[in-house]
Amino acid sequence: MTSQRTGGGAMAGKRDYGQFCGLAAGLTVIGERWTMLILRELLIGPARFNELPPNLPGIGPNLLAERLRTLTEHGVIEQHAVPGDGRGKQYRLTERGEQLREPILALAHWGMQFLSEEDSAGISRAEWGFLAVQAMISTSDLPDRDESYEFRVGDRVFTVEVADGQVHVRRGSGELPPAIVVGADPETFIRIGARMLSPFDAIITGGLTIDGDPDAIQRCVRMLRLSTTTDG
Repeated sequence: MTSQRTGGGAMAGKRDYGQFCGLAAGLTVIGERWTMLILRELLIGPARFNELPPNLPGIGPNLLAERLRTLTEHGVIEQHAVPGDGRGKQYRLTERGEQLREPILALAHWGMQFLSEEDSAGISRAEWGFLAVQAMISTSDLPDRDESYEFRVGDRVFTVEVADGQVHVRRGSGELPPAIVVGADPETFIRIGARMLSPFDAIITGGLTIDGDPDAIQRCVRMLRLSTTTDG
């Protein structure tokens, strides 16, 4: 039989794995269907309840409410007021929730190898490019100089900045002029990250544009682990 815990463990009334193991305890909180994708959306930024379903097609409102309640009770997310709207509420990650950014991005990068042409029929969002870039960055291959790279994915803009040996990804344009500007639609951008399409082929077909210093382009490509051509 499995045990039941409250507080820092499983929700009251929910079954856990009955194992004294960190992985099992973590899966009790985030292992249910849809939970990781809800967290993906909140890694992009805070969101109201009704802003989540369009990006999670197939989830019902009751199930979404249950998943949000579980994450809230475990201190992974919290509700807060919407600026300028006294009655509005948004969900956002807590400090505990932010601790999931690196493992979720690593899982997203790992999962790219399983994307297929069949998957490309599903929805894609420009905002997912914001997470895709973070997942693709190799911190061991950062450029040896301070510079920024601007990405325009669909109608969204975000910037990767390298400074003092650290890398930061932010939404919108950076304060400094970018060394390169990359433009792509969301589907093409994800295809490149999944190595379903090489940057060179994407440029040839018009799905990708890159403007800027050729040396900076090479540094950025290496940092995003795209320097190895695809196998097909």
